[in-house]
Amino acid sequence: MDVILLERVEKLGAIGDVVKVKDGFARNFLLPRKKALRANEANKKVFEANRERIVADNAARRTDAETEAKTLEGVSVTLIRQSSNTGQLYGSVAVRDLVEALVADGHKVDKSQIALDRPIKSIGLHEVKITLHPEVAVTVKVNVARSPEEAEMQAQGVDVMASMFERDDAGFTEDYDPNAEPGDIARDDANGEEAQG
Repeated sequence: MDVILLERVEKLGAIGDVVKVKDGFARNFLLPRKKALRANEANKKVFEANRERIVADNAARRTDAETEAKTLEGVSVTLIRQSSNTGQLYGSVAVRDLVEALVADGHKVDKSQIALDRPIKSIGLHEVKITLHPEVAVTVKVNVARSPEEAEMQAQGVDVMASMFERDDAGFTEDYDPNAEPGDIARDDANGEEAQG
C-alpha cells in the first residue's frame, strides 16, 4: 500500500514522502496513529493544501521536544531492586518502571516514547533511548542496584559484581589434593584414623 507520510517515521521517510509499506503496517500503525494518509489523488490534494500547516505543527512539536530534551540530557535514574548473588534481578525493570521514575523526577515522558528493546534483568548501569519526537531523541542512564550505597558505587564507575567476586588471597585457603576422590574424608595415614583439624 502506498501512503503519504504526515510526519517523519524512522527508517521510512520524511513528511510528504510517498512510500510503499505493507498493508498491515499501514492499517494497524500508520493510519490509526495519524502518521500517514493513503496515497490516492484526493489525499494528495488535501496534503498539498495543508502542507504548510502540517510542517509548521511538526516544527512546533519538535521545538517543544528539544526543550524537554535539554531537561532530560544527562539525567540518571536510580532504581532499587532485589537480585541474586550473580546480579540477576528477581523480576525485571520495564517501561512502566522507567516512566514512573522519570515522572517522579518531574519529566514529561510517555510510555510510547521509551525505546526499550527488552526489559532490564540485571543490576548495573544501562542506557535507554527516549524518543520525544521523530527527530529528537535523548539517552537516559538507568542505574539498577540492590541498595542506595551500591547505586552510588555504580554511579562512580565501580563494577559492583566484579568487585564482589574478586578473590581474597589474604584469607584462609584449604589444602587441595588433586588425587582425592569426591566425598573422601582426609585420614591420618599413620593411625588410620580421621585427621583432626
